[in-house]
This record gives sequence, structure tokens and C-alpha cells, in this order.
Amino acid sequence: MSALSTADLIEQNDKAQNQATRLTNLAVRALIEEVELTPKPALVDQRGPGAHTDLSLTMMKRSAHCLRPSFELMALASFRQIPSQTLREDLGAIGRWAEQSMLLTTGGANTHRGAIWTVGLLVSAAAMGANSPDAVAHTARQLACLPDWSTPKQQSNGSRVIQRYQVSGARGEAQAGFPHVITIGLPILHRSRQEGSSETQARLDALLAIMASLDDTCLLHRGGFAALNRAQTGAAAVLAAGGTATGQGWELLQRLDRDLLALKASPGGSADLLAATLFLDFIASSPSTKN
Repeated sequence: MSALSTADLIEQNDKAQNQATRLTNLAVRALIEEVELTPKPALVDQRGPGAHTDLSLTMMKRSAHCLRPSFELMALASFRQIPSQTLREDLGAIGRWAEQSMLLTTGGANTHRGAIWTVGLLVSAAAMGANSPDAVAHTARQLACLPDWSTPKQQSNGSRVIQRYQVSGARGEAQAGFPHVITIGLPILHRSRQEGSSETQARLDALLAIMASLDDTCLLHRGGFAALNRAQTGAAAVLAAGGTATGQGWELLQRLDRDLLALKASPGGSADLLAATLFLDFIASSPSTKN
């Protein structure tokens, strides 16, 4: 095979940069629009910090913007690649750098650790050339199933919860192909829109559908099975009442918010998967030009 000419290399670099810029913009947009969605049960939104004492809307938005260079590096590293051990370890290194950037920006608060993993994998998969939500999730799954031998060995809150409660966590969700995004979040988002709900109501319904099914490690960490059970049953009740577009559903959402605040527990894992849902929805509605 002949070497690429200088013109070909410039064209390829331009395409890689354009794709990386596009995907980075969509990823940051997804994180911003997730946190701005209001009212979310016990989560940071435009009303306040929810069940959190160390977070704010301003901090969450600043954190999302600080991740822009990391998402761009993930996309550039993944452009036209296939899932491989080398790429997996490169992405792991970028992800750890992203976490450090986040912690420096927030003064040590964990705003987006889960989203760096979840959305970062999807950014990488999309940069490889996967165009549909299903294809992106499938490619991300292949990446997630590869080991990262450089991962620090110390335990996190998430890993301790996974061990204690025997749940799959964010890693298991990715290794399963993001079922809560592909088979729950996106279908409910689309169905609610088709039924005439506002965009806010459709996104809240998608969040609640994820909450009703997910063994959310953030809830388990903060409030154990009591918090998880209240979140799941409360979210299911809102949907059973017709969703947030109905009067009864809206009232049940407010009740769920109050109950989780009383437990000082928030569904942060569900929020990360809503951001992933929005990211894949944005990809589907703004397809890239052919590479």
C-alpha cells in the first residue's frame, strides 16, 4: 500500500478534528442539558443542589466544560480505529487525566466521574465510525470489555457498593451494551415526545424509566436498599400514572423528590445514563457527514 500524500494526510487530519469537535460539542451539551433539566428528584438542577451538600448547578456546568479537552482527545485517539487493547489503555489514561481536571476544577468534588466513563466510551465509539445509537453502544461495549491494566487498584465508592450489594455498576452497564440507555432511556424519550409531552417532560420520563430499573450505585452508597427501593417504586409510580405530563404523575414526582431528599440520596448513576441517552439522541438527530 502506498504512503499517504501530504494532501491526503492533511485531509484525514481535518476530518478527524472535525469529527472530534462535533462529538465533543455533543458530549458537553448532553452533560449541560442533563444537569439543567428541572425538576429532577434529589439531583442538582436549576432549583438547587438536591440531596448534595458539595455540588451546585454552576459547579456542574463548569465541570462539564472542563471535560471538553478530554472528550476531544478520546475522539481523536479513536478516529477510524477498531476496539483494541492499546486503544482501551490510551482511553483509560485520558479518562484518568479527565478525572484530575474535574477534581481541580471542582475543588475535589466528584461531579462527573461516572459520566467520564459512560459518555467517554460513547464518544470513542462514535469517533470510530459507528453512526446509530445501537452501533455506538455495541462498539462501546467491545471497548468496555477490554481490561485496562493501568487502572489504580484502590477501591472507589462505586466498587465498594458493587461488592457489598452485588450489583453491576457503571462498568457492568457498559459491558452489557448500555441496556438502560438503548432499551429504556431512548425508547421512553421518543415515545413521550410522540405522545405530545414537552421536551422537559419527555426527558424527565426517560430519567424516571432508567431510575425504575437501574440498581443505582449512587443511591445504594448514600441510602442503601431503602433509598434504591424508594427511587425505583416512586419512579415506576410516576410512569404508571401516565408520566410527568399528567397531573397525577407530576404530583408523584414531587413526592419522590421530597422522599429522596429526606433520605439524603440522589440517583446519580441514573443521571449519568440520562446524559448518555441525550448524547446518543443528539447523534441520531445530527448525523455526521461521510468520513
